[in-house]
Amino acid sequence: MKETILQSWQNAWPDVKSSKPLETGAGVIDESAFKTIEVDEVFEAINYASTIVGQAVLFRALTQPMDALAEIKAKQEAVEELRRKPALKAIIERIVQNAAESEKSFYLLLFGEFLGSFGTARDEHEIEGFGYLQYKRGVRFILELVEQIQASESPQSSYLKGIFEKIKAFAGTRPYSLMQGPVYITENGIQCKEERSEGFSPAIIFKPRIFKPLLITLFFGIIWALAHFFPTAMFKVSVEAIPTASIFFVPLLLIYFPIIGGFDRDSCIIPLRNEFKKSKAVAETLDALGQLDELLSSMKFADTFGGKMVLPELVDAPHHRINLTDARNPVLGKHNKNYVGNDFVLEDDKLVLITGPNSGGKTAFCKTITQIQLLAQIGCYVPAKSATLTVADKIFYQAPEISHLDDGEGRFGTELKRTRDIFLASTAKSLVVLDELSEGTTIEEKMESSSNVLNGFYRKGNSTILITHNHQLVDNFVAQGIGLPRQVEFANDAPTYKLIEGISRVSHADRVAKKIGFSKEDIDHYLSDTQ
Repeated sequence: MKETILQSWQNAWPDVKSSKPLETGAGVIDESAFKTIEVDEVFEAINYASTIVGQAVLFRALTQPMDALAEIKAKQEAVEELRRKPALKAIIERIVQNAAESEKSFYLLLFGEFLGSFGTARDEHEIEGFGYLQYKRGVRFILELVEQIQASESPQSSYLKGIFEKIKAFAGTRPYSLMQGPVYITENGIQCKEERSEGFSPAIIFKPRIFKPLLITLFFGIIWALAHFFPTAMFKVSVEAIPTASIFFVPLLLIYFPIIGGFDRDSCIIPLRNEFKKSKAVAETLDALGQLDELLSSMKFADTFGGKMVLPELVDAPHHRINLTDARNPVLGKHNKNYVGNDFVLEDDKLVLITGPNSGGKTAFCKTITQIQLLAQIGCYVPAKSATLTVADKIFYQAPEISHLDDGEGRFGTELKRTRDIFLASTAKSLVVLDELSEGTTIEEKMESSSNVLNGFYRKGNSTILITHNHQLVDNFVAQGIGLPRQVEFANDAPTYKLIEGISRVSHADRVAKKIGFSKEDIDHYLSDTQ
């Protein structure tokens, strides 16, 4: 079961990016694929969530995407229901917007730093005084969320209905009762009204305010009684003189405030916030709010992208398959009418071999494929005219790495270890992108090692995409009837960013060198100027 957002925030102020990818083989993507696919940039492109917890839920979805077909379809159905029912969508938008305006008060209650009686708050993490105001605002945030959901019509889709029911169920929990009050401080600890009704024991009722009318009345009543019934030298004050004498008790307020306020803070507010912070029910309710916001964010992303967007058709198959029409990159294609889309089909062939000169768009295209697969597996819209794919149990992307000083294997060994880990963790349902193979060795060894690796992946049956400049390697596989040869198209020495059939056998290294100002002519010119 996934860690809740509140669990990931236990030791720090709420952070939208608190979730982390799982270890290689444990989740759909690992840390290396997360960085290479540029999930951070994908998040920034699709994030339209209004609440902090909504953004955190969206980021968690990207770092730990779903791999169950039924769960993803249920999420898609929730989006489709919101499309069909604008009134329901408007209700949820209002609930989320109200939450966005007040949620920080809840985080301040849970994670704020108390400054003491006379401290002055200088940032959003600090709490002045004894925390009464922060407590009232914080619990009101949760209580109003539950109240608004209870007053709303229940959705029909299983995913949305489950979210509503989770929030409604919070009304039957101990934390909810404590938030509603009254709260009792007993010798057995803090109790809610339901627990209090089960037995009787002396208790103090906690009210989140510094002035306690009953306590103050009781104090002055005792003084009056002592003066009236025991007119000793110590209490030789007439009843009529009590109002005048009361001014002498003003200094007692300087003692009253820290004693009463300190007691409420240390014995009530801090224990209550610790209970809320560790409560599974609170965590699930907060997650449910984030899930509502995440659904709205997906819809806003689709509405504002600036091109055709679809909810992909998800199919079940014994091995990974993907079929895209006019697919565009979720990051680069956003608000870019000139972005060049591509069709891509990888079904029974299982292997695609992509060649072409540098800066032709090979890597951008492969990141497009993996990013679309990732978005599909969080139930999100994808930028394409049509998209049909299976759910990948793993999405791997291997890019050339620089070896570390403590590695001991060199560049070739570092890369090979990563390839081995991917190979062992992948299955027939995985999507694997390999950006070059066997770097850091001789041409002969590169051919042999790359052939062995690709044959291994092909026999495993997963979808494998290889980016390579080694057209001889591609020739060998095509000659065996294995794999689909594709190349990035160039016209007039300029990339068109279209992926077409064939094998590229040309290099544009000199063009790239001239573009960045480091061609042979640039070097000769520099040397002639310095001599």
